[in-house]
Amino acid sequence: MEKISHLVENAFIIAWEYLEATGELGEAEDTAGELLDIIQTMIRTGERRRILIANVAIDTYRRRRLRGEERNGRPDKAGAA
Repeated sequence: MEKISHLVENAFIIAWEYLEATGELGEAEDTAGELLDIIQTMIRTGERRRILIANVAIDTYRRRRLRGEERNGRPDKAGAA
């Protein structure tokens, strides 16, 4: 079984690199903190599948970012031309 520290690191790297590759990576410090919070919460609930953890972190990050943009009066990606 993978050590918890390796699980956190591997899930984080997967999520980070994906968001970076798609151009969705926000401010580095904020993004890192948010991804780590999501990952740690999932691990605390017993999840150990790193790909699932990374995918949930990506999806949660995207949803939160989209909601933040909508609240700030910016169009969401679906509404952009």
